[in-house]
Amino acid sequence: MNSTSVPVSTEGPASENSLQARRSPEQVPGVFLMTNSFERGGSERQFVELACALQPEHFRVSLGCIQTIGPFRDAVGAVETYPLGGSLYRWQSIRTRLRLAGELRRQQIAIAHAFDYYTNLTLIPAARLARTPIVIGSQRQLGDLLTPRQERAQALVFRWADCVICNSQAAAGRLAQNGFPAEKLAVIGNGLPPHAFAPAAPGVPREPGIFRIGMIARMNASSKNHALLLEVAARLRGRMKSFEILLAGDGPLRAELERKAEDLGVKDIVRFLGDLQDVQAVLASVDVTVLPSASESLSNSILESMAAGVPVIANRLGGNSELLGDDRGILVPPNDGEAMATAVQRLSADDSLRQAFARNARTFALENFTIERMRNRHEELYRRLLEKKGWRSAVPHGTN
Repeated sequence: MNSTSVPVSTEGPASENSLQARRSPEQVPGVFLMTNSFERGGSERQFVELACALQPEHFRVSLGCIQTIGPFRDAVGAVETYPLGGSLYRWQSIRTRLRLAGELRRQQIAIAHAFDYYTNLTLIPAARLARTPIVIGSQRQLGDLLTPRQERAQALVFRWADCVICNSQAAAGRLAQNGFPAEKLAVIGNGLPPHAFAPAAPGVPREPGIFRIGMIARMNASSKNHALLLEVAARLRGRMKSFEILLAGDGPLRAELERKAEDLGVKDIVRFLGDLQDVQAVLASVDVTVLPSASESLSNSILESMAAGVPVIANRLGGNSELLGDDRGILVPPNDGEAMATAVQRLSADDSLRQAFARNARTFALENFTIERMRNRHEELYRRLLEKKGWRSAVPHGTN
């Protein structure tokens, strides 16, 4: 899959004349990026990567968040906080949107870009109130995990956006099927930093003769489906001689998963590594990774495995097929423990197949999912949307 930006319609309340009055041709357009938090999630990571990658000679970047919690906070500079008081609909959240609208006007922001569900519902209305020229929402998950009420609320605010950026064709397709105008959708894939492609030493020392199966995911939602991998381990117990499972990640479900591993009789071959920052070191410690999650748009876990040359087994859903098709990995039916166990066995018995998957996947990731490519796609989209509103940037096309 190529990461592509789809041309969008950008009709909105700000006229070309009002835009011209608010800036001179030499001005660098201001971009306001907003995230919910800085937790160790895929959306948060991509927020930080884009915030750091946008070129200051092209765009003047300001950052906002709803909560400052999370380990990625230290990766960025100044961030203004806009707390909601625990609800999107109470008085404090309304006051927060009013304050945010005032800040967007004060900074003369040209582009307001929300990165996730909560910031879609916070920033998009505030930006429209502030008459920000370009308002962008994001759909970085499939949307199937939202409640009906959440889906309706997001669909409402998306009507006020000039564009919604999705990180997979699957996510964009779901929005289009639900009635969102296709011409207002853009697909831009995630971006991996250079160190994701660099060799790394194993964080868990290798043991001769032990086949390692890894899973990298936070233990904060049942949809991640760690439990299915534990069931796969129980199936494989009598079918593979020497193997172990490495689970990298932490969260409120960890104690429950540890009890399940004990109940299934696999506690001795499952290692809970906790919340590790060095993903590359974990990937260097395993032979394959497995992603049994029940919903994925464009998985950073899969992309990181591809970049590291580690074969991947995942469910055939969402954007997984966009990543692992064409001999780049193995896709199995969702929630099918037997199919997943069979795929693990197949890879454990075939070194040449693992090497072929690893080589193909790494090449695909290098060609399509670098930070530079992700940044360039965003900058191209920003520039095109601004020009449709009458903003002629001083930065010529093709300079990225």
